[in-house]
Amino acid sequence: MDRVALRGLRARGYHGVFPKEREEGQTFIVDLVMGLDTRPAAADDDLAKTVHYGIVAEEVVAVVQGDPVDLVETLAERIAQACLKHEGVQEVEVCVHKPDAPITVPFDDVTVTITRSRV
Repeated sequence: MDRVALRGLRARGYHGVFPKEREEGQTFIVDLVMGLDTRPAAADDDLAKTVHYGIVAEEVVAVVQGDPVDLVETLAERIAQACLKHEGVQEVEVCVHKPDAPITVPFDDVTVTITRSRV
C-alpha cells in the first residue's frame, strides 16, 4: 500500500477537560499518513484517482476547529473518520499533538496516535 502524508497541520481548537482549555483554546498539530493504491492515478496522471490532500487538509483543520471534545483521543478518531470518507483511502494513521497541554512539569509535546482502516 502506498502512503500520502500530511505533516504539521495547525489549527486552533477548544478541546480539553479543563474550563480554561475550552475558553481560551490552544493550537493542535496533526500529522497523518493515508494508505491507498496510487498506481491508477500515476498511470493516468489523474488527480481524481488519488486522494486530494489539499481537500483533506482543509477537512482536518475544520475538525480541529469544530465542536469541542474532552479527549485528544476523540479528536483523533474524528479526524481518522473524515480521512476514511475519501474513496481509495484504505487506512489512516493520525497523530494529534497538543504542545500546550496543561501539564505542571516541563515537557516538549503530548501526542495521541491512532490507526484506523476501512475493515
